[in-house]
Amino acid sequence: MRIKGQIIKGSTNLLNYRGLTLISIAALLSGCATPFFGGYGAKGQTKKEFAHYVEDVFRLQNNMTSRVMMLLESDDAIKNNYALFQAEQQMQKVCGPLNEYASRESEGLSAGLFLKRRVEKSAVECEQAAREVKSLLEQP
Repeated sequence: MRIKGQIIKGSTNLLNYRGLTLISIAALLSGCATPFFGGYGAKGQTKKEFAHYVEDVFRLQNNMTSRVMMLLESDDAIKNNYALFQAEQQMQKVCGPLNEYASRESEGLSAGLFLKRRVEKSAVECEQAAREVKSLLEQP
């Protein structure tokens, strides 16, 4: 009887172990485990800090897009500025996930895990691209 009890108990522990392993693997593959390995984003921020950072990056790149659009409407010289045009196009490409996320949020739609992960991975590069556009706009 005792052996039978130990076998049943051992099987239960094995099932619990397998269940925890599967949950851990699923979390790692889905990106849910990111906060456990250094925080959010490339800078390892808390969820709240990262949310503020992403919001600031969105405002910066949105402002740069608006400035470029205003210059295109008002100044013929900007139309011949190839470096600015290229930098603005690169910024739009890199910041695509962030813009998609903001659009979905404003429409009240779910962003989804994969989109959130793409935003997390691209936020720093988006900020760098927006700062490049800003530096080109500030050149005399």
